[in-house]
Amino acid sequence: MKNFLLAILKFFRLIGSLGVVLGIFVLLFVGGPWYLYNDPIIPIWLKAAAFAFLGGLLLVLITVALEQKSSKPVKVEQDLEKAQEGILLQNSESIPGKIISANLGLVKGHTIYAIWIGKDLSSVIRLILGGELLEYTDMMGKARKLATARMLTEAKELGADAVINVRFMTTSVIGSAAELLAYGTAVKLK
Repeated sequence: MKNFLLAILKFFRLIGSLGVVLGIFVLLFVGGPWYLYNDPIIPIWLKAAAFAFLGGLLLVLITVALEQKSSKPVKVEQDLEKAQEGILLQNSESIPGKIISANLGLVKGHTIYAIWIGKDLSSVIRLILGGELLEYTDMMGKARKLATARMLTEAKELGADAVINVRFMTTSVIGSAAELLAYGTAVKLK
């Protein structure tokens, strides 16, 4: 039932996205030039394009909010603790006092994490005044823990005892969203 509701939300979000794109296209590339060279009276098709844009934007916002409400919140710390049970993490190529008996291959965990615009605005103020951007520090910390938990879950599925040579890579995706990739080599120990 939950998958059905999520599919309906995804459908309505797609409809809203199409409304936004078509509305912007008509407003900018058809309505703008038309309005410059014709009567200042706005025709019905231009009003419809404006309503398609605004209605589509509202529909996307509502569906995303409902999706976030229906999905269970990410408990990053609990996920990381649960995934790390029985698996050693090491950022070197070996583990002191242990012998690696089998290399199980590359494991990775990936997330794209963002903060809401209210925190983004707070960070802009901090950027002007100076100091640590606490909102982004918190965002990156949560993203790192989530990516690590996903990497460890993949290692557990392979039956690994440890993950060695652990590395993190981050990239800015858009605005206040950042991609974080955690990767390493899953190994069995003697």
